[in-house]
Amino acid sequence: MDPVIVVGAGPVGLALSLALARHGVPSVVLDAGDGEVEPRAARTCVLRPDTAAQVAQVFALGGARWAAWRTERRRQPVRRVELDAATSPVHLQQYALERSLRAALEQESLARIVTGAWLDELEQDERGVAARTRGPDGTWWRGSYLVGCDGARSTVRKLLGIRFPGRTSVERHAVAALRVGLPWDGEALLHRELPGRGDEAVARPLPNGVWRLDWLLPPRGELVTPEELLDRIRGTLTAWCGEVPPYELLDTGVYTAHQRLARRWRAGRAFLAGDAARLLGALGTQPVDEGLRDAANLAWKLALCWHRRAPEELLDSYGAERRGAVGARLRALDQALPLVRGSGGLRTLLPGGSRGRLDLLTDGHLGHGPLGAPPCYEHSPLTPDEGTVPGAVAVGTTPGAPVADVAVTALDGTRERLWQRLGRGLLVLLVAPGTRVWDSRHWLSAGLMPQLAAVVERLPLAAELLVTESYPGATAHTVLVVRPDGHLAAALPGARTDELRACAEAVRGALARETGGDGKGNEGGEERGSGQDAAGSGAGRTGRSADRP
Repeated sequence: MDPVIVVGAGPVGLALSLALARHGVPSVVLDAGDGEVEPRAARTCVLRPDTAAQVAQVFALGGARWAAWRTERRRQPVRRVELDAATSPVHLQQYALERSLRAALEQESLARIVTGAWLDELEQDERGVAARTRGPDGTWWRGSYLVGCDGARSTVRKLLGIRFPGRTSVERHAVAALRVGLPWDGEALLHRELPGRGDEAVARPLPNGVWRLDWLLPPRGELVTPEELLDRIRGTLTAWCGEVPPYELLDTGVYTAHQRLARRWRAGRAFLAGDAARLLGALGTQPVDEGLRDAANLAWKLALCWHRRAPEELLDSYGAERRGAVGARLRALDQALPLVRGSGGLRTLLPGGSRGRLDLLTDGHLGHGPLGAPPCYEHSPLTPDEGTVPGAVAVGTTPGAPVADVAVTALDGTRERLWQRLGRGLLVLLVAPGTRVWDSRHWLSAGLMPQLAAVVERLPLAAELLVTESYPGATAHTVLVVRPDGHLAAALPGARTDELRACAEAVRGALARETGGDGKGNEGGEERGSGQDAAGSGAGRTGRSADRP
């Protein structure tokens, strides 16, 4: 088959191409730029622990983990959240992430990056997609599928005629990257009503003594001059340190957060991902992290269909899951913004809304609650129900939610964390207390292992069998079925052949065909009704529904 065409060479497009290569699928990345990554120190991203763990499988991620998250109001401490390697996000410069992804792609024989490739035309039929890049003669590229990862002003989205409703300039921040010594070694800080400034500031450490500082600005205020920004830096450092300490200014900028959601994330054999599909970033929400989740969700599904191991209906679940999750995030943002920014009382609508403003901001930055927690695809067409898997049992993870990162042992005796094994095929995890003290050659022939290994070998999807001493909420001999993107499909009481097979069939989308999926990208009727418009982000209120932010 033809390769998958990936339009856009930012973090999402590069990560998608890498993930496809790991699944044995060739891809061509069309990069409109010259291949050089601009080193902007103030342009950073925060990756949640599970996202960071999956990226770190491919290369050493680097970045800074925070020892704690502090919140202060005026001069008074309000809250301090202790963090460790398992709970802290990873904060790094986006250019460092992009360079590492590019370097990893250069080692992949199945991936190719084409620079100077501006998309100009797009055609598709039942067998594939054709994309024409701009130039004197033009070049046509033939692909099995195409994914638009080409940012907020996505050419792919426009060529597909997909609307992009939502709100413009929800939040605006002045940003600076400094090399400076601050009073909190390795701790991030959120400071409301900063003394002498009267506004909100966030300080987040990066590697090598660098900090990113953010100041909240009026959404549609005047331009921030260099002199005004330097005044903010000096005033903030004085408030925190008592005087202006020696510092090196590395980079500055202004970041504007929009809220938009594409009406559809699939049109036939073409898909949207990352900022081409949605825009967010207010209240600490993380667009790069969300984009990498898009890539992880879509890659294994494209791979199964590319290898003809799953029906095309499987691809409809991408929009149902990811668009649904991002829509819920945008609705939570819409409800939290009036409360956090002090313009209304929607406390009863947002889960946890009765808590303070600083708590909600902390949730967004640390990946907790409706503003930041990893998504749960509980109502996904790929999550088996009681009728499909009647013997399923409850564990500490809801079906459709990300699995806990427990220690696991592979059949060859390799011992790792569960998240380190994600990204290739289905994982079947047996909870077997006591196995860690035995050599794998002994327990492979004992208890449930022979039967379970035989069942896993005959599943309709490639699967790996792992063992763990314990899993939250699970009893001994529980078997967990984990999707390639780390979400739990189901938990079963032992090696039940029929239930395991039914679970694998559900994960590969075979049941969606039986329940009416059309395989044409209709995504469960997402075009119907205004309730899906930008996930309630206010397009109707502002009257702004253009495709351009």
